[in-house]
Amino acid sequence: MCIASAVGLHARPASLFVKEATSLAVPVTIQKEGKPAVNARSMLAVMTLGAKHGDVVTLTAEGEGAEEALDTLVAFLEKDWDA
Repeated sequence: MCIASAVGLHARPASLFVKEATSLAVPVTIQKEGKPAVNARSMLAVMTLGAKHGDVVTLTAEGEGAEEALDTLVAFLEKDWDA
């Protein structure tokens, strides 16, 4: 899945992403190619990924409701929050 926000997952989009991930019933990780997976509920961890516009990231979740959680976050990342 590619990051759609013009500035990537920095500042406002990262904050909104973490807030969305925190609201989900299952823990989620996010990983940028070449970097270790991090907790999607951690602002600091998400910011350290350095995910920019067009970068490919992988989301992972396990447990009941994981599929719905991933769908929610994919839809979030497909939107340009800076438009």
